[in-house]
Amino acid sequence: MNNLKGSVEANLSSNYIPKAKMPSLPMSNEIAESLKKKEAEKTKKDIDNFAKKAREKFKFIEAISVVPTQANKIMEEDYEVPEADRKKELIHVVTIIPEKQYKKLADIRLELIKIGRAVNGKIWLHVLTPIDVWNLGLDSKFDTFEAIAMSFPVYDKNGFLAGIRVSSVHKSLVLRKFEKYVTTYAIGGSFARGETVKTSDIDVFVIIDDTDVKRMGRIELLEKLRGITQSFVGEAMAIAGVKVDFNLQVWLLTDFWERVKDTEPVAFTFIRDGIPLYDRGSFLPWKSLLRMGRIKPSPEAIDMFMSQGEKYLEGVDRRIFDIVMHDIYWGVMQPTQGLLMLYGLAPQNVYDTVKSVKEVFVEKEKLLEKRYFDIFDNIVIKHYKAFEHGKIKPGDIDGVKLAKMNQEAIDYNKRIKELRIQLEQRVREKSIEETYTGLFEMLEPLLDKKGEAAIIRAFDTQLIKTGKYPRRHLTDLKFVAKVRTEVMNKKATNKDKKPLTPAEVYKLRMDVETARRFASELTNLLIEHNQRCEFLSMDRKKFMIKGKDLSAEVFFLEDIFLIQGQKIQKLKGKKLVDVDPEEVQKEMLQDSKKETKIDFKALDVLRDIFGEFELIY
Repeated sequence: MNNLKGSVEANLSSNYIPKAKMPSLPMSNEIAESLKKKEAEKTKKDIDNFAKKAREKFKFIEAISVVPTQANKIMEEDYEVPEADRKKELIHVVTIIPEKQYKKLADIRLELIKIGRAVNGKIWLHVLTPIDVWNLGLDSKFDTFEAIAMSFPVYDKNGFLAGIRVSSVHKSLVLRKFEKYVTTYAIGGSFARGETVKTSDIDVFVIIDDTDVKRMGRIELLEKLRGITQSFVGEAMAIAGVKVDFNLQVWLLTDFWERVKDTEPVAFTFIRDGIPLYDRGSFLPWKSLLRMGRIKPSPEAIDMFMSQGEKYLEGVDRRIFDIVMHDIYWGVMQPTQGLLMLYGLAPQNVYDTVKSVKEVFVEKEKLLEKRYFDIFDNIVIKHYKAFEHGKIKPGDIDGVKLAKMNQEAIDYNKRIKELRIQLEQRVREKSIEETYTGLFEMLEPLLDKKGEAAIIRAFDTQLIKTGKYPRRHLTDLKFVAKVRTEVMNKKATNKDKKPLTPAEVYKLRMDVETARRFASELTNLLIEHNQRCEFLSMDRKKFMIKGKDLSAEVFFLEDIFLIQGQKIQKLKGKKLVDVDPEEVQKEMLQDSKKETKIDFKALDVLRDIFGEFELIY
């Protein structure tokens, strides 16, 4: 970034804010400019007629729009419109249908094509669901996304087109000012999740690379960035010709990663739900890593979330109403999110958290009593969110009710701590059981023994005493078995039937992790051992045939296979036919332990095909 012209500080200090050269809203006179003037009015009537008939046929249609002519080439290339049709000066019409109609999309498209052709032969239909539109961003097809975003909305039921249009214009304004420093510009929230209604706001996230900023303080940098990008919101709505609730969040790249490291739910939700409208190769790798479970909370983060409850609950009685509501809310929300992370779920937004508690702990696992869920739901949704949205005022709740709510939160927090112990035990049991089962199920066929004791003895006799493996691996195998027994026996109490102490819990946790490490190392050794055995077995079945113009490998399996370079053939009757590598591999596995027998009749057939050759082992 050092050799780029100018700097982010210079841009921030400039009073000049460039106007975006975006296509203005293509009203009827703009459509007229893009078509032959004598056909303009007829074309407009045809589009309106199509929209009317389409909505009469499919009342669930969410939006219909006409793509600007200057974007036709982008649409035609991306959606592979035949060259013959491109010469017709097509009118590209985008129709958005609900995601739940996805399975019927092909039938819907055919019906809409019939309607379009009957109205105007130049209408070319693109029938998409909101997810299809978002996938353009996830596939980095930003030009196609922008073509749809800048299309003229003939019908827009829930404001989907308006939302992506304003966002696209705002993105262009931001990029014109800070293109060299914008890492990601993405849409998130309910709009990106497909849960939008007319009153939904548009959540937009901008991440700025601050790793090369030297002359300006980071706080000062962030405030100036927020101010300038926020000032573009009104201009974007004016250019787009629509007004929406626009919620803009600007993050510095270094701060963003701190939030991810601390497992802040907003950052996790942004990566999970966000749709990039612009990205310099960062956002999609983040999304892939999160999906693969590579971005996950640390044990320290879980402990932090679990411990926050008591901190927020202390001193509730000394605070005024809004602070009391805030502390009670976080007093139940933080440990709950920590518990969900322990279960294996990433931090979620408020509504998803409440939903997950009910589905996971109350209904699926049956670990949490419904009355505790009711306490959580009452505090989080029926009071805190209601207070946040102005549905409850400080005067609506007296001190007695607040005190009761506070006590319920304390009771809930106590129950959540107990639930953590139960859940940690389940996690330990599941982890060690999977580790133990995977390892011993691999050893059973290899050693031809059943039962833990018999397998351990055979492991010692066949693999350790024969010098194939060092003795420490026998100790590791016994340790895995020992830890599994201890975890299953201890449950949530010790030998005196008392709850496990923190030290005992920590020891069990460390033992399980050590057992998993030992099992993983043993598993890799066993896989290598099996592969060596299979290779030796296969090598016994491989022969070479060499003739004047012939050099090939022959495998005598259930069938006879001939391999010449990349070409794989099977002898079928008196001729050779091409086959896939998978067929050879399948028979190799099936015949790996069978005795190798040379089929001399097959060799005679091969001589008829290739002439004389030598068979070499």
